[in-house]
Amino acid sequence: MASDPDTIERDIQEARDALAATLDTLAERAGPRRMAEDGMDVVQSRLSDPRVKYPLIGVGVLVVLLLVRRLFR
Repeated sequence: MASDPDTIERDIQEARDALAATLDTLAERAGPRRMAEDGMDVVQSRLSDPRVKYPLIGVGVLVVLLLVRRLFR
């Protein structure tokens, strides 16, 4: 156990620095911009899957055809 005041003070400062670094890392991970970017990455990867992509294209074409049909009725 360190009883020297300088050693204790140095240990406290090292602990503060480590805590500050940890808080900075957590703030970066939990930031809204980071979360939005991660969400966009997930959506883009899901939409690039052919099992999702082609049915969505089909639904889009169907909606457009129904709208065109309704407009010219």
